[in-house]
Amino acid sequence: MFRFIHTADIHLDSPLHKLNRYEGAPVDEFRQATRRAFENLVQLALSEKVAFVLIAGDLFDGDWKDYNTGLFFVAQMARLRDAGIQVFIVAGNHDAANKISKTLRLPDNVKTFPTDNPATFRMQEINVAVHGQSFASPAVKKDLSAGYPKADSGFFNIGLLHSCLTGREGHEPYAPCTLEGLRNKGYDYWALGHVHQSERVLDEPPIVFSGNPQGRHARETGPKGCMLVSVEDGTRIDVKFKPTDVVRWVATDVKAAGSESGYDIVDFFGRRLVELLDENESLPMAVRVQIEGETHACDEVLADLERWSNEIRSSALEIGSGRVWVEKVNFKLTPPASVKRLKHAEGAIDELLKLFDELAAEPESCLRLATELSDLGKKLPRELKEGADAVRFDDPDWLREMLDQARPMLIRRLLKKGTTE
Repeated sequence: MFRFIHTADIHLDSPLHKLNRYEGAPVDEFRQATRRAFENLVQLALSEKVAFVLIAGDLFDGDWKDYNTGLFFVAQMARLRDAGIQVFIVAGNHDAANKISKTLRLPDNVKTFPTDNPATFRMQEINVAVHGQSFASPAVKKDLSAGYPKADSGFFNIGLLHSCLTGREGHEPYAPCTLEGLRNKGYDYWALGHVHQSERVLDEPPIVFSGNPQGRHARETGPKGCMLVSVEDGTRIDVKFKPTDVVRWVATDVKAAGSESGYDIVDFFGRRLVELLDENESLPMAVRVQIEGETHACDEVLADLERWSNEIRSSALEIGSGRVWVEKVNFKLTPPASVKRLKHAEGAIDELLKLFDELAAEPESCLRLATELSDLGKKLPRELKEGADAVRFDDPDWLREMLDQARPMLIRRLLKKGTTE
């Protein structure tokens, strides 16, 4: 029997873009997160006494800022070497983007696959053959696996590959391949990288994305880690996901139904946060919150979004004892029976409601609005036009979402103005 660890997409020392913009963000914790998660992975390898570790690409995030990234990696590999643990690496698209402006000789237990052709490393003492090929450039569009050799007879064969497989949303279509093509190689296990969500794609043979050891932004939610694989008699294979992350990204919805005030909504969030802490083993968390539904507190909250966003953050600090950072709060609230309340509205309110209904129902109207707003989009600062939360005037779905949020705010202001005149 032997064990090995399959990991990928470590993105060691990956920069955390724009984190400094967020008040109260645990910048230092996040900046060190990829290192601490990798240390957890190395410690897991030592405690489980694995025979080897597989890294299926994107060990680094690109060119090193300085030698510190390389020195940290060498130190971790030396820990594995001293325990007799081998390490096998294929370079992925981010590794290939490294200009190799700084290189360090790695300990002799580390083997990196070549970029020009597939190669095979054999561990005769446990009858294991690892096949792989590294990326030669940042954008490999051909099926690298097609050139991998057939399985070695008498060995436990592993394919180490950085690939999108048949394609995964949010990931570039690099080194595409098919399940049939992988199965036809006759390997016993395929260790895949490139997709950051862990996934057991096939059971026979196991074709597995390990996911990344540490989530790096709000789209990489949930537990992150590696695969611990146990092999007995060369045929019985047990694959277990092992978390290694030190900070966890979480997205959660909070239903506002039944709330009478803004503080009721804050209390609803607090109860959900207690559940999240329990579900995530009290790890430090970065939380993106969406509060939605009909509520009598709609007008109160929408009148001062900044205040109520910070009431949510304050609750998180109190309940989480500093372990929770609320990265963003989205409010999607509507007043109860808002349609009935405004059914017979006249004048400006009636015209406004008709306009909102038209924009929601007719894609062409939304596209016309996008065209009218295009000049405004050009004048926006760069930071508002980049990232997951960017302003996207050219996206009808994004525009409709913004209109849904603006509608109750505008109606409330018009109604308030009407009652004071």
